[in-house]
Amino acid sequence: MNLSTSYDLERASTPGTWRRAVWSSLGLVYLFVWPLSDLFQHPHTTTRVVLSFLAIGSYAASFVGLILVNNPWTGVIARPIWIMLGVTTVLAIAYPLLFGSAWSALPIYLGIAYAMALPPGWAPRGVAGAAALTLLLCLLAGAPGGTSALLAFEALTIGMLMVAFRTSRILVVQLREARGEVARLAASEERLRISRDLHDLLGHTLSLIVLKSEVATRLADRDLDRSLAEVRDIESVARQALADVREAISGYRQRSLTDELQNSRGVLAAADIELTVTTSGTPLPDQIDGLFGWAVREGVTNIVRHSRARTATITVRREPDAAVLEIVDDGVGGTEAVQGNGLRGLGERVGLSGGTVESGPRADGGHRLTVRAPLETPARHEPAGA
Repeated sequence: MNLSTSYDLERASTPGTWRRAVWSSLGLVYLFVWPLSDLFQHPHTTTRVVLSFLAIGSYAASFVGLILVNNPWTGVIARPIWIMLGVTTVLAIAYPLLFGSAWSALPIYLGIAYAMALPPGWAPRGVAGAAALTLLLCLLAGAPGGTSALLAFEALTIGMLMVAFRTSRILVVQLREARGEVARLAASEERLRISRDLHDLLGHTLSLIVLKSEVATRLADRDLDRSLAEVRDIESVARQALADVREAISGYRQRSLTDELQNSRGVLAAADIELTVTTSGTPLPDQIDGLFGWAVREGVTNIVRHSRARTATITVRREPDAAVLEIVDDGVGGTEAVQGNGLRGLGERVGLSGGTVESGPRADGGHRLTVRAPLETPARHEPAGA
């Protein structure tokens, strides 16, 4: 038996189950009406009276026991439920045959049991079967035709009412579970956003810190003032990185393309790479501006890490239905750059905005990164944290 169909004893013994058993037991008061009226209205032997009370008690116990082992909101039926249903069914058939027509109302409770315990697809058929059994037992016990029809009708209508109640309750439980799953997915997406943002932020910033540290080390013996200036730049970059990380975690960071282009000049200059920036067309929408800011940061980081380039060019142009960002270098590290997690994360961002990313070596040497994004992008497709 797998976990989805296993019986959970701890869940069956929760306070909610006991409360349900107590409230459901209040309905058993009607179980005693006809048998007790029969005992009081007609003379019976002491043995018959004792057996009647024992029968009433055993049937009530089987009904309450079924409530305790059953969780009607899951729609799953386990072995203890089958056992209690079987006991309740046997008693509901045996007692009317043993004690007469005054006990013919017992299958009404059997219909309620079927409605609340059988799998949802079977429950209506179980209720119909209990109604038919009620009619049959009434006829076998010699009950009047009107009484037989009335009891069968009660068994059917009450049972179907309980089926409808249980179905609506199961839907409520499923809705709550769905909301919980949505919350879990949102948390997972937020973790993905944070990990992606931190990779982009720290990869770029740490590369810059490493470069400036190397420059400061080389200049320490020859030009102390420039070395100290590089150290101060390292401090400034580290402070900015700390602020960026805080903003990324809080989810409010927006990458400006202009700021990233300006920042890239300093990064590439520290790596002795000459940068040329060309822009054309009208200003980009805010969403694409932020998306291209991410792309510039990732592309420049890969140039510094992998390319060993001497020159790089960043081109931004606006076409009739799309905006295009192109980052080109004359280095040798294109095949390594395309394998990084950063470009995969960038591809996810651009893909969510309906755009495409192309990355690979050029035929005449170097590497090209091209990002194309449609100008009309639904707001709901914005990547988290972008």
